[in-house]
Amino acid sequence: MFLDQKLLWIFLIASTGIHLNCRNFDQQDVAEVEHHKIEIIKKLGISNKDSLSTASTRALEMGYVAGPDWWTSFRMKDLKGDLTFEAGVTRRDPSAVIKVEETYYVYYTKSIGESHGFRTGDPNKKVFPWDLSEVWCASSNDGWNWKEIGLAVGRGEAGSYDDRAVFTPEVLYHQDKYYLVYQVVKAPYVNRVKNKVGMAIADKPTGPWKKLDAPILEPAENGVWLGEEDNRFKVSAKGDFDSHKVHDPCLMYYKNKFYLYYKGERMGEEHTLGGREIKWGVAISDRVEGPYRKSPFNPITNSGHEVCVWPYEGGIAAMLTSDGPENNTIQWAPDGINFEIKSHIGGRTKPPHAAGLVRSLDHKRSPLAALEWGLCFDRKEGWDYLKRFESYVSFAP
Repeated sequence: MFLDQKLLWIFLIASTGIHLNCRNFDQQDVAEVEHHKIEIIKKLGISNKDSLSTASTRALEMGYVAGPDWWTSFRMKDLKGDLTFEAGVTRRDPSAVIKVEETYYVYYTKSIGESHGFRTGDPNKKVFPWDLSEVWCASSNDGWNWKEIGLAVGRGEAGSYDDRAVFTPEVLYHQDKYYLVYQVVKAPYVNRVKNKVGMAIADKPTGPWKKLDAPILEPAENGVWLGEEDNRFKVSAKGDFDSHKVHDPCLMYYKNKFYLYYKGERMGEEHTLGGREIKWGVAISDRVEGPYRKSPFNPITNSGHEVCVWPYEGGIAAMLTSDGPENNTIQWAPDGINFEIKSHIGGRTKPPHAAGLVRSLDHKRSPLAALEWGLCFDRKEGWDYLKRFESYVSFAP
């Protein structure tokens, strides 16, 4: 996708009139650039190679001449059956859709009743739509009509690490077992609460699910709150990018190891030119149950909200949405860690919220085959509900 760095430097040097002998480039390099120069300039619509604007220079650096293989748009459609809109009920954050024999299964966050925020003075009041929530399961024969099976993973007993909320699940099938990873909150749910990641295991997609005794991932411990006020913005030390919360886990079996991708939130979070200070990280383990060790390369993205990743060409592809300077992009890392932008999501619709991919699709067919369809969520009349998304290439202006 991206112009070879050596060719880029030669091209920029030649285009701006800097003497080539200041770099270690030979005549073969120069000839190679000359061979491609005219075509590249035409594709970018640059009228004068001797007067490159900042935008034209950036287009060269970022490889904007690349083809549309990674470019797509999205449309959302209503589901049928038990997962249609239901006032008073929150259903959101669907997992990947897995296919077992001829049946599709999905797991999602479910809660009942209105949310009231943090300022009610009542610690038992529901704070967010995902507060006082649990993970539920539904099945379908066609991906459109869904039957709600019931509870998959509930909240723990009082005093346990997941006694307040269990939500935002993702599923992995590996060696005849099913693994759910999800966020957990221990009561009380306050501004400064530190979300963690839990795991449950089953022999069948419908359960029963057995939880691990402890979380498999926790926030970094190097942030320091300032004062006793329940204010997440007041800190004396912000700590790492994930010092406050670890969110939106997604477990992948990759390179004979288990890669746990997640979203990090920072204590004392600030706004930047891209909005919220949100980034992704990854923790890796030899065993599916852990222990998971955070990568020394974290954070591995500059942007993104709900984690959405899939395998492609020996690496990991990702769709980054909502937050950060690189939001609404599709990226790819040949090693699952070092991501490069491949495209900006097009069309007049935004990408799906919390996209749950269909794991049975042939992701080897093309870069975006994994995005052909899946589930997501939307909001109507103040209530979150599940929908179906589909990707398509739009040529309309």
